[in-house]
Amino acid sequence: MFTRCREFSGKLLHLSCSISFKPSRSLCSPQLSTLHFSSLHSFLAYSPGPRLSFQHPLPARSSFPLLQSDKVIRNLSGFPHSAGHMDLQGVLEVLEHLAPLSLAESWDNVGLLVEPSKPRPVKTILLTNDLTTAVMDEAVAMTCDLIVSYHPPLFRPFKRLLQKDWKQRLTIRAIEGGIAIFSPHTSWDSVEGGVNDWLVGGMGSGQVSVLSQAHSSGPQKHRLEFSSMNKEELNSLMEQLRHIEGSETFQCSTIRNESGGQQVNLTCNSSALTSAVQILVSNPHASKSLNITQVQQPPLLGCGQGRLSVLDKPVSVSTAVLKMKTHLGLPHLRLALGDQQTLDSMVKTVAVCAGSGASVIQGVKADLYITGEMSHHEVLDAASKGTSVILSEHSNSERGFLTVFRDRLAARLGDTVTVSVSQRDRDPLQVI
Repeated sequence: MFTRCREFSGKLLHLSCSISFKPSRSLCSPQLSTLHFSSLHSFLAYSPGPRLSFQHPLPARSSFPLLQSDKVIRNLSGFPHSAGHMDLQGVLEVLEHLAPLSLAESWDNVGLLVEPSKPRPVKTILLTNDLTTAVMDEAVAMTCDLIVSYHPPLFRPFKRLLQKDWKQRLTIRAIEGGIAIFSPHTSWDSVEGGVNDWLVGGMGSGQVSVLSQAHSSGPQKHRLEFSSMNKEELNSLMEQLRHIEGSETFQCSTIRNESGGQQVNLTCNSSALTSAVQILVSNPHASKSLNITQVQQPPLLGCGQGRLSVLDKPVSVSTAVLKMKTHLGLPHLRLALGDQQTLDSMVKTVAVCAGSGASVIQGVKADLYITGEMSHHEVLDAASKGTSVILSEHSNSERGFLTVFRDRLAARLGDTVTVSVSQRDRDPLQVI
């Protein structure tokens, strides 16, 4: 038996695999044989060779704590409610289930940013889009145990903690008050049913797709393709490869070629690539046939940055503005009409990205862009192509999701934890 791992929505699932050996059959059969993990070692140690049969019994979907979705609403199937008080680690595990941090962009600073030195039960959680002085005052007044700040209040490294900088002051207050700080940021943007799905949902139902697809965050892998003259030479190469650190994670398949030799596909992690190549180039036959390719990580369907919606019911530009005002709870929005467009022009396709979304939606063919902010020249570029633009200011395109997430988090934590949305959090810009 061995275990094979695959990653779904940031979580590893284990698939059991059984291998039966029949020494009467030769490894050099015309059908493809696949070796994985410990089966590679079995292949190396066994002669004349194994015949491999695989069985992958997948448990029912509901037995995993996977994120399931019905359009925008996200639920956890089979994830238990808490019983009694919950500690910080328990809450962090729930937050990770709701939006795996592996979905965050590489430049982002997500996860637990401030950890109290003295453990205590988490009874009160405050959700905010930005951690400001006003929000910290609110958190202290309500004896908050954990602040979940969508934007990370700690982003660039500190060399010292002093009172002269407002972010450093907030960090000191959190530490002195024993308040933990957690930031999800772009993991909330990327996850299916997250901020961007909520934002595009304000336009009504439609066929929604991801603009920038998220992929599995597992180790980078490489495929090495080479050939050997015969089984004996292959056994010698594999015996050398077996001594590489991490060789238990190798995946290897062989097939007999027309000349009677062996064609081999070997997949290894980046950490083992150099050692594997050194062994193969030392063999004249393998060296001449060696081809190395980088293996693309599998996509995480429904996850990624930005969304494009093909609306079920097209609406006019003026109606789109009214819909977004209602959805975002705002009295005013900024609108740039695309060239040759009017308030009565119909909108069929909508591209959205919460926050500052130009880098994600720019160049996407759509009737309407919706985001928090774009530069003057980015708006001009979109309008020149006939695309209208709605801007809400940066955090106004994100803040409304807090109430959605509050309900999801509260449902997972049970009655012992109070989850509140900040009443002091607001976008710094307003129309007067």
